[in-house]
Amino acid sequence: MRKIAVISMISLDGVLQSPGAPKEDPADGFKYGGWVAPYHDDDGGKLMQRLMQPSDILIGRKTFEIWANYWPTHSEYWPGINEVNKYVVSKKLKKTSQLIKGWNNSTVVRSIADIKKLKKTKGGNLQVWGSSKLVQSLLKNNLVDELWILTYPLTLGKGKKLYGNNAMPTAFHLAESIITPKGIIIANYQKSGKVKTGTIGA
Repeated sequence: MRKIAVISMISLDGVLQSPGAPKEDPADGFKYGGWVAPYHDDDGGKLMQRLMQPSDILIGRKTFEIWANYWPTHSEYWPGINEVNKYVVSKKLKKTSQLIKGWNNSTVVRSIADIKKLKKTKGGNLQVWGSSKLVQSLLKNNLVDELWILTYPLTLGKGKKLYGNNAMPTAFHLAESIITPKGIIIANYQKSGKVKTGTIGA
């Protein structure tokens, strides 16, 4: 069975909106697009190169629309992105839309049931980038197997958040972590089972 790995750049207060550029996602008046740029360094860059190795991608409609208008003409920054399979989760996006037809190997996925079927197909891991609503739905349905969380040392206040309030209680273990010279905490968490409880000091 294929695993779903969520990769997310977030602020200390959990905002993931528009990390890459000022006009990437200005929805709801978000004013801080491009907030990751001042923290770029070689250590973080090397790990990002690892995460950006060719892998099938599962993303939400908004992220897909942003990416489909960018990556086809900027693939030198992400080799292989145009060749891998892209699965966009959307109830509204038509399979015949120009974005779908214009970005190679893009397929519309309609529901959680479809994602469960996709996990059972042959192939490597499915990476989820951005896509806050999709990530929250995946966590709610216990479909996230792995998290790569890149936490940046700033707060952003309002903005799209990675976590909602309805994730299924699940335990993860820390498989790998680094702290970059500019203060980015990069942690890889892998699902380990049910949540255990106890009493401190008992």
